[in-house]
Amino acid sequence: MSDPVDETPRSPAADALHVGTWLSLGSPVAAELAALCGFDWVLLDLEHGCGSEAGVPDQLRALRGGPTRAVVRVAGHDAGQIGRVLDHGARGVMVPHVNSAVEARDVVAAATYPPHGRRGVARTVRAHDYGLRAVGTESPPRRLAPIETAAAVAAAEAIAGVAGIDVLFVGPADLERDLAGRREGTSPDFEACVTRVAVAARAAGKAAGILVRDLADLHARRRQGFSVIAVQSDVGILRDGFRAIVAEGRAADRGC
Repeated sequence: MSDPVDETPRSPAADALHVGTWLSLGSPVAAELAALCGFDWVLLDLEHGCGSEAGVPDQLRALRGGPTRAVVRVAGHDAGQIGRVLDHGARGVMVPHVNSAVEARDVVAAATYPPHGRRGVARTVRAHDYGLRAVGTESPPRRLAPIETAAAVAAAEAIAGVAGIDVLFVGPADLERDLAGRREGTSPDFEACVTRVAVAARAAGKAAGILVRDLADLHARRRQGFSVIAVQSDVGILRDGFRAIVAEGRAADRGC
């Protein structure tokens, strides 16, 4: 992987490194363990993960009282689901495939109370301690805009300029697939796209985020200007650990 360095001036708010991981199993045990191990944030995945929305509150309960921020990736642009996961107590929301500033503004509106948004108000939900805490006294949720297509990369500067968007988050798998599916010679280079997103976010005083599958890539992405970095997933970590144990066992057997 190439290792360009972002020279754009950084805002203090967007500069601190936040290391997280993807939680796809829908397991409160996995969420609790990730928090106990010290992750700054975790992503509860409702788009591709095994869990359902009904399982989100129990995962959030496993994180309660600790510093680990729970971000929920909803399945789509449904404002109702965005509002519900925030009512459940999520401290951030990621909405897949934000391809324009218009879509980014819709995400912000769905996650924001009136008069600046259209999120519905309910006093007795978990986010407000079931009515024990006043609406609006909680910290605003972080809104993460995934950059997963060439169109989103082209609009990165405009998306970064939307008030209320906190993080431009590169989704490598979707972006690579979108670029690969374009007519030969018309697709921009993947690394050039990643760099453009990082620079656009930092220029707007926003954080840049990305998912890395290889822990060795964390340092390179950090030097590139990314500060919200997810490493692997619960499924990937289990898979790799299981395979390593099986391979070592078979090697030990052959060595007998």
